[in-house]
Amino acid sequence: MKKLILSLLALSVAVAVSAQEKKEYPKPEGMRPAMTEFWTPQPKVVTPGDIKTNSAPSDAIVLFDGKDLSAWKSANGGEADWKVHNGVFTVDKSKGDILTKQSFGSFQLHLEWCVPKNITGSSQGRGNSGVFLQDKYEVQILDNYNNETYANGQAGSIYKQVMPLANAMRKPGEWNVYDIIYNAPIFNEDGTYRVRPTVTVIQNGVLLLNNFVIQGTTEYIGLPRVVPHGDGPIRLQMHGDPSEPISFRNIWLREL
Repeated sequence: MKKLILSLLALSVAVAVSAQEKKEYPKPEGMRPAMTEFWTPQPKVVTPGDIKTNSAPSDAIVLFDGKDLSAWKSANGGEADWKVHNGVFTVDKSKGDILTKQSFGSFQLHLEWCVPKNITGSSQGRGNSGVFLQDKYEVQILDNYNNETYANGQAGSIYKQVMPLANAMRKPGEWNVYDIIYNAPIFNEDGTYRVRPTVTVIQNGVLLLNNFVIQGTTEYIGLPRVVPHGDGPIRLQMHGDPSEPISFRNIWLREL
């Protein structure tokens, strides 16, 4: 009995000591709205373009404002000599492609294009052109209003790589609007992609490509190639199809 009492006494002492050694730490402070708010840095102020006048945002690089092609050059050398008239310019099929004089990395590009109301031809031979991002990757321009062609060659495709999610063409004679968000690639030292280029294309307010991963250069014949490059110009294509030439207006770019 005496041993049992001693054992119980020792146990109670041990429990008491253990209780004394257990520390009480401060509890985490309750969350308040201000704990997840930050005030700096503030985003820069960009004045949007005026819809009525088709003006560009305040931080945009204007590539064509209806006056001249001074921001462009001919791919064959010299100044761009496509026809400027009534605030637009039209492809001259007796000349070659044109490119921006300035080179770009990642960007947001806005351009508007129109096929003639009396357009003729079919498939790829109807209002064909293209806008090449960094002079390497083509977003197809084509009249696909009641005009079928191979799906990965339709307007809004990355040419021969992916079909667009929709056909959002307006009737010939009406203006189409492209808004393109492009992220330039990053290359490894051995010339392979470390980060592939990606592109989002919106036509007339309709999403055609959603952050598509570009596989390489857009080839007419053959598979995409990986060609290491830095910043590059925007190229507009003079396609040799026999249909009536298309026109462009209101082109601007915001560097990202």
